Amino acid sequence: MAGRRIPKSRTAYGEELRERREASGLTQEKLSERAVMSRTHIAHIEAGRRKPAPDDARRLDQVLDTGGVFERFLPALDTRTLAEHFEQVADFEQQATVIREYGATLVPGLLQTEAYARAVFRAYYPPKSAEECDGLLVTRLERSEILADPVSPVFWVVLDEAVVRRPVGGPGVMAAQLRHITELGERERIRLHVLPFSAGAHSLLESGLMLMWFDDAPPIAYVEGLHSGTVHDDPTVVLDSQAAYYRVLGDARSHEESLGLLRAVAEGYEHERQQ
Repeated sequence: MAGRRIPKSRTAYGEELRERREASGLTQEKLSERAVMSRTHIAHIEAGRRKPAPDDARRLDQVLDTGGVFERFLPALDTRTLAEHFEQVADFEQQATVIREYGATLVPGLLQTEAYARAVFRAYYPPKSAEECDGLLVTRLERSEILADPVSPVFWVVLDEAVVRRPVGGPGVMAAQLRHITELGERERIRLHVLPFSAGAHSLLESGLMLMWFDDAPPIAYVEGLHSGTVHDDPTVVLDSQAAYYRVLGDARSHEESLGLLRAVAEGYEHERQQ
C-alpha cells in the first residue's frame, strides 16, 4: 500500500532469513512447522513487516543452524522512538485492513497533527529533550502515512468528548487538529463518532482501545495505560473488547453530527485565539 515504509534494518533481516531458509531447502511452510510459527508470520518477517519475538528468533536459529544470528541481531531492529510496548502495535498498523479505535483522553496518534503531537510529547514525564521529541514526532507522522492510501485500512474512530474539549497546545493547535480530523471525515477517509458527556458511564470508561483486523491473521485488541500496553489475541478477550467498543459506538453521535460538533468547536477555538 502507498505510504507504508519498512525500515531498512527490517528489510535486511527479512532477506537474511529468506536466503538462509532457501539455502536449507525449506519452504516457508516447512520452516513454520519446524520453528513452531505460522507461515504467515514468517512471510511477514521476510518482507520486513514484522519483528520476531526473541523466542521466535531462537527457534529460527536452531532450525536453520545459524549460530544465533537471528537472536543476536534483534536489537538492530529496535526503533528508538517507539516505546517497547508499542513497537509491535506499530507493526500491526502497517498490516491491518480495518482499524477501530477509541480515544479516551487524546486524539489517536494516527490522526494527530504535528503541532498537537509536539504538545503531547512536551507534556511527557519524565521530560523529553528537544532531540527526543523530534525523533518521536518523526515516527508518529510516519505512522499516519497509512492514511495516505485512499482505501486501506478502513479506519473508524470514537472520540470521547473530553478529547475535543481539552485544549492541548492551546486554541490554535486545537482548531487545526479538529479541522484535520474533520477534513478526513468529510472525504470519508475515516468514520468519526464523538461520545458525548451525556452518555455517562460506559464500557470503555477506564481504557483506550484499538482493534485491528487482518486479511491473513486473527484480529487483535490493544489496550494501553501509562508506560504500558498489552496486545490481546485470545479470541475471548478480543470478542469482549469488540463488544465493548460497539456498545460505546451505539451511544456515540452519528458521523455527520460528530463532524458538525468538531466544526463548531474548532470555530470556538479560532475565535478564542483571535481575542
